[in-house]
Amino acid sequence: MKLGLIGYGKMGKAIEAIALERGHQVLFTTSSANPLSPELLYTVDVAIEFTKPELAIQHIETALTTKTPIIVGTTGWNDDLDKVVELVTEHQGALLYASNFSIGVNVLFEINQKLAALMSAYPEYAVSIEETHHIQKLDAPSGTAISLANGILDNNEAYFSWVSGEGAAPHINPGQVGITAHRVPDVPGTHTVAYTSEIDTISITHEAHNRRGFALGAVIAAEWIMHKQGIFSMRDVLNTKTL
Repeated sequence: MKLGLIGYGKMGKAIEAIALERGHQVLFTTSSANPLSPELLYTVDVAIEFTKPELAIQHIETALTTKTPIIVGTTGWNDDLDKVVELVTEHQGALLYASNFSIGVNVLFEINQKLAALMSAYPEYAVSIEETHHIQKLDAPSGTAISLANGILDNNEAYFSWVSGEGAAPHINPGQVGITAHRVPDVPGTHTVAYTSEIDTISITHEAHNRRGFALGAVIAAEWIMHKQGIFSMRDVLNTKTL
């Protein structure tokens, strides 16, 4: 498979290494000095995008107009999701986006939803989310933490919204899920969902040891999306592919 990498920071370099290990070619990488162009996209089978929220929509639109399937790992642009859905439909394109491409994190998402449904019968337990990332991460809370919070909202009627605090737990009102975001040097990422009562705490945690898991998931997603049309998520990949 011929790949193009839109964004060539730490994640881009990790994706390149995994792609080459799996026998793929990386035909181009982009940066501020070498921006994306339609001509570049015409040379590849799939593009993988990890940049900044303010750039993601432009990159997505360029890929769709060239009929290039695109994997999007940038978070923070979901307010424009309706526009992206229209673009995918208009151009009959293929896009897969995820707040986190790690296989382990996507297993965590599934467990989180099942646990939220189970805990709805036990209102004496209060839920909270805590996440820790490197200081270069631009969004807080992380897209992964937001996905975890939304998984709780969708499966436990006791909760209807989430609020966040950076460096300290936020003030919450009844029915709110609190997310605490920490930013410290040189950590790939940790996410914990905890249910706490007066007598005990139940928690589930994913701790990344390095960026390799995120990069592997992005490459697997690129392999999977070949010859498909529509908008997809990592759940689609995990539900249909033996890794």
